Order: sequence, then C-alpha cells, then structure tokens
Amino acid sequence: MGKIIAVSNQKGGVGKSTTVVNLAAVFGHKGKKVLIVDFDPQGNTTTSYGIRKKSIRNTVYDVLMGECSVFEAVIATEFRGVSVIPTTQELSGAAVKLISMKNRLSKLREQLKPAAEFYDYILVDCPPTLDMLTLNALVSADSVIIPIQCEFLSLEGLVELNNTIERVKKDLNHDLNIEGILFTMYVERYKVTGQIVEEVKKYFGKHLFKTVIPRNVALSEAPSFGQPVLYYDPKSKGSKAYEDLAKEIMKKK
Repeated sequence: MGKIIAVSNQKGGVGKSTTVVNLAAVFGHKGKKVLIVDFDPQGNTTTSYGIRKKSIRNTVYDVLMGECSVFEAVIATEFRGVSVIPTTQELSGAAVKLISMKNRLSKLREQLKPAAEFYDYILVDCPPTLDMLTLNALVSADSVIIPIQCEFLSLEGLVELNNTIERVKKDLNHDLNIEGILFTMYVERYKVTGQIVEEVKKYFGKHLFKTVIPRNVALSEAPSFGQPVLYYDPKSKGSKAYEDLAKEIMKKK
C-alpha cells in the first residue's frame, strides 16, 4: 500500500508546489513509483512537469466528480517513475459542487484507493486555502508536509493549519499525521531566519525536518523549462536539499 502525502499551507508562495515537484522527482529517480495529484487550481505542478494544459483529456476535477477513474487521468511524464494527474482552472469550481454532495469530504479518498495499491508514493499538491479541496486532501492522506518560509506571518498560518489537521484527525481521518514542517527559501544569514526557527522549534520541534530548502536560483528557473531541479541542475544546492529530504522521508516509511 502506497503512502499518500498531502503538501499543504494556506499561505501561497511558500514552496508548496516546488516541494511536490522536486520531492516526486527524487523518489522516482530512486526507483519508486510516484503519482502527483495536482489539487491546486493554479496548476503550477502540472506546468512544472512540462504538461501542456491544452492537450489534457481528463483532469483531477473529472476524477473528483466521478466522471473518470484515477488511471484514466494519469499522464506519465518523461522523468523516471513520476506520473501526474493534472489540473486546470476548472477545479476551482469543485468546492462549490462538493457542498451539495454526499460524503463530500471523502471524495478524493474514495478515488485514490486503487492508486494507493499501485504507487509507492502519492503526493497531493493542495491549494493555498483551507477549503473543501484541502479538507478532501487531508482526509485522503496518511501524512502532511507543511512548507513554511522563515517570516513571522508564516507562524500564524502554521498554527491555523495545525488546528485544522488536529480536527481532521479527530473527526474524519484518525490515521493523519504531520510528516514534517519544512523550512523553504532558507537564508541562514538573515536574522529573522534564526528567530522564526526558534519559535517553530518551541511549539513544533518534534515535527521539524532536519533538512531545509535554501533559496536557490536553479529551483526558481527549473519550472520554466518544465523540469524538476534534479534534471535541470542536479549539482545545485536546491537539488541536493530535496535529495536529503527524500532520504529523510524514506527512512520513516
């Protein structure tokens, strides 16, 4: 049975999609079968794997609405071991449709069950909101990776998301755990970085990944070439950091 990991933070621009794209690439490169579920209507993960949205037949919206199976929406990428269920802006309307549906919070979990038998890892890129889509992702997941930037506003979002995870764990998904809190765009020389790290350690120390993701030019450039950084610039600090993160996660499984 594969492990389903949601990557979530209601604050945008914290490296959520970057983490999904690059973590998946490392898992795949290490011989694992990986499925990315692009559950963010912005579709950054879909684009980062070089998938042209005009060529997409089925999306995660179709899967969620029961209009096709998971496997009918899967697109195999050119990168070893990684497949993607793509998304388009159409997904933004799903939250409204779900409200009137029976079992509306477990729709994604129901659809991902067959895929969990086939893939070693399923990574769900959540939208930057705590809405019906994110709740579906949390209900379907075994664990959550929370990427945060080292800035004070991130702390408020972290507390709110942690409270949501605790509620989901209590009422809807007893197996849900925090895989880890991941510092992204990390710049050690900034004074605020050390202050934020200390604050997060104080309240969430046991959940912190040892690995941090540095601010890195290659990580910023790779999506425009439709490549994970492991393939775009394997010697970069960003690539090395995501390799370390993958090793840390694989040791837990």
